[in-house]
This record gives sequence, structure tokens and C-alpha cells, in this order.
Amino acid sequence: MSVVTNTTTIGAIDLPSRRNTELALLGFAVAIAVFAYANVGLAINGELPSGMLGYGLGLSLLAGVGHMAVRRYAKYADPLLLPLATLLNGVGLAFIWRLDQSERFQALKTFAPAASKQLMYSAVGVALFVAVLLLLKDHRILQRYTYISMVLALFLLVLPMFFPAVNGAKIWISLGPFSIQPGEFAKIIIAIFFSGYLMVKRDALALASRRFMGLYLPRGRDLGPILVVWAISILILVFETDLGTSLLFFGMFVVMLYVATERTSWIVFGLMMSAAGAVGVASFEPHVQQRVTAWLDPFAGWGKEAASEQIAKSLMAFGSGGTLGTGLGQGHSDLIGFAANSDFILATVGEELGLAGMMAFLLIYGLIVERGVRTALAARDPFGKLLAIGLSGAFAIQVFVVAGGVMGLIPLTGMTMPFIAQGGSSVIANWALVGILIRISDTARRPAPAPAPSPDAEMTQVVRP
Repeated sequence: MSVVTNTTTIGAIDLPSRRNTELALLGFAVAIAVFAYANVGLAINGELPSGMLGYGLGLSLLAGVGHMAVRRYAKYADPLLLPLATLLNGVGLAFIWRLDQSERFQALKTFAPAASKQLMYSAVGVALFVAVLLLLKDHRILQRYTYISMVLALFLLVLPMFFPAVNGAKIWISLGPFSIQPGEFAKIIIAIFFSGYLMVKRDALALASRRFMGLYLPRGRDLGPILVVWAISILILVFETDLGTSLLFFGMFVVMLYVATERTSWIVFGLMMSAAGAVGVASFEPHVQQRVTAWLDPFAGWGKEAASEQIAKSLMAFGSGGTLGTGLGQGHSDLIGFAANSDFILATVGEELGLAGMMAFLLIYGLIVERGVRTALAARDPFGKLLAIGLSGAFAIQVFVVAGGVMGLIPLTGMTMPFIAQGGSSVIANWALVGILIRISDTARRPAPAPAPSPDAEMTQVVRP
């Protein structure tokens, strides 16, 4: 007796896309932002703000456009990245509008409402986000432009040197009524170069020539790349007096270098060279010296130096906020001055939402970084891994240097807090960054295609006695 069994090919099981989860989280994010906007209006004027409906519809439209783009062009992408970015952007708009209502701001001759401009820049950012998903079908295409991206990034970093300094730093390009901060876009482009370069050179960079005090020292000829990047970051700090971009630029390279080579010695060398460069520049550059002096004793320069007085007022704002804060619209962080809605907007968060609110904001930023790192771990190609970790590392470093400067942990850098601070270049560039992470995530999470059925499969028989 025999049993004849036909063997068939089993297709791949389709994984859930999590798009409905993303849509629900987007609705929750928009609701929180609208609630914050309404709460500010009730605290300041005792009634719901007249623009609340327009604000809610505008933010909902932006979130909906972003969601439809992800649902159409990145079906399997991470479901948390878009809602987290929308939440930060929406609540940031509410805080900027809250500072626009300050009587101290409105009394200034140079006052111009910033919330409407920020909403417009957010729309441009979401449009760029959609363009990234639409045009970038596969993130590995970017690898072709490794050295072109290096040239473009250096061009963007050098260009501000030929424009007048703004508040002591040459980080802006002024084109009539518009200003652009090219460093925000350079961080994405330089991450593409680092990813392509390290993917090819990582084996050579991982080799060690000798062991010293528990560390594997790299070979002398392999120190060249890190020395070049260190020199470029120092030159940026010298000629543009831009401490934030220098830290971001060099820190991102060291993080990506460590991930590519898995050598702890590169981190040690990177930290030592970064500290040596910063100390060396601070010894002769007046603008950097003022930042360091204001950091060491912010109250000593009260009434003498703007940076020192701003940090002192920021620390007092955090202190007056306590654990739960004074309430939305009921703080006095507008005393900080013109930087209250850009560099020091975290002081408003700390005063009006307290320590609990600050921890919530930092947790949201941490979740974005965590999802980016998870995307890097899930990526199937080395270029995607390095690009995802580079973009996540750049985002994390920017959050750290801004929050650390405003809280007095490190010297003030002058960078903007991603998504919540006023700044068109920052919000547009960070939406593009999230778009690239979503593209990499979609490629990493997308199930492998089922194998094509063989015409001989139906003819295959297994005979068992």
C-alpha cells in the first residue's frame, strides 16, 4: 500500500502594516496639541482662542497628508515615528503662539507673530516629507551619491562664512526677508556621506595595531579620516563661532564610526579630540569664551552679557516651574527676550509644565531616537544600518546640546530644539530626516516576497510504503 502526497509551495505570510495604529496615534497627537492651544487661550484671555478651529484643521490636514503618504508609499514603516513628530510639532506651535500673546513681546517695535510662520514652515516640512517618500523608492540609491554628498555638505557648512554674523555666530544665510540655516540640512547630507564611506572602509578602520591600557589603538594610516573630520569641525567653530554644529558634526561621525567598527577606542579618541579642540578654540575666540563664562557663572554677568542673563533667567524659569509647573500660559519665560521662542523655548516648557512636562518631552524625543535605532537594527543592508543610526545619532546629539545648554549642563550652543522651537530650517530639515527614517523602516519591515511557484511542484510526488 502506498500514499501519494502532492507538495505545494507555501507563500510568505503578510505581516500587519500597523497603519491603523498610526492613524489612531495621530488623532491622539492632534487632540493633545489642540487641547494645549485651547488651554493657553483660556489662561491668557479667559476664553477659547478664535483661531483654534483653523489651527486644529490645519494640523489635522498636515497629519492626514503625512499619513496617506506613508500608507501609500511606505506601507510597512514604523507606526510611531510620524505620530511622535506630529505631536512635537503641534505642541511646539501651541507654545510659540503662547509666547506671541505676551504683552512684552507685542510691545517691541520689531515684534512679528511667529506661530503663523511656523505653521507655514511645518506645511513645507510635511511636503518635503511626502516628497522623500514619493521620490526615494529605495534608500540604497543614496549610496551612489556618497562623495557628491560630501561636497554638497561642505559647501553648505562653508557658505555662512560669507554672510554677516547673527548674535555672534555665522550660521545663517540671509536672502532678502528670508533666512536659512544650512547646517540643519548639512547634518542629513553628511550622514549620507559617512554611511557610504564607512560601509566601504569599516574593515580597515576596525584593524588595531597595538593594545594600550585596555584599548585597541587604530593604525596610524587609519587615523586620517577622523583627523580630517576633527579639523573641519574645529574650522567651523573658529570661522563661524558655531559650537553646536561643530559638536553635532563631529559627534555624529564618532557614533557612526563606533557602530561601523565596534571599536571603543574610536569613542575615546573622539572625546579626547573634541575636548582638546573645544578648549583650544575657547582660549582665543571671544564669542566662545563668553558662552563658557556664562555657563560657569550665569549670574555674574547679569545686566552685562545677553547670553549670561538669558541662561540665568532660564534657570529661574525652571526653578519656578517646580514639579507640575505654573500652567500653560501662566509663566513668565518671555522675560528671556528674543530667544524665548527659539533657543530657550524649553524654559517655557519647564516653567509652565514643570519637571513632569519636561520629562514627558524628553521621553518623546527619546522614543524617536529609540525607533530610529530599532530601524537600524532591523535594516538588512549595512548602508541602511549606518544611515539610520547616523540620523538617529544626529537627532539625539542635537536634543542633548540644546537641552543641556538651556539647563546649564553645557555651554549654550545656539541650536534650535527639533520641532518645537521657532525655526523654518530646523522644522523642514527634521521632517526630511523623519521621512528618510520611515523609508528605511519600510524597507526593513517589509516581508520578503514569496518565491515564484515552480511548474514542476505539482508533479512532485512523495511515495511512502
